Amino acid sequence: LQFFTVLVQSKTEVNTMTYNLMISASETAGKWEVALQLVKAMVDSTSNFNTISCSAAISACEKGGEWEMAMQLFSLMMRSKVEANSTTLSAAISACEKGGKWEFALQLFRVASQSRLN
Repeated sequence: LQFFTVLVQSKTEVNTMTYNLMISASETAGKWEVALQLVKAMVDSTSNFNTISCSAAISACEKGGEWEMAMQLFSLMMRSKVEANSTTLSAAISACEKGGKWEFALQLFRVASQSRLN
């Protein structure tokens, strides 16, 4: 993650693939806050956040026990017309389950069953 900071400070162009790699690294490291900061940076930049970005960030939130942040990101995804896949929905459902929010998990399950997912 220090690598990302060096890239930004050196004015190196950071593209969607770089952001996705850094978000995935944040997820693996259990740094959900960093994953969300990177998604925000993508929204604020010319890079387009995508299914991979959102899935990794939602998964990071799920692992960090942050079901509300996972749901906010899922909502942003839907508003931005970023397509959810089975990985995205699985992470969001798991985040709700871990947060004891079975009602939200059930709603997401309904979305998943009504959608054709990859």
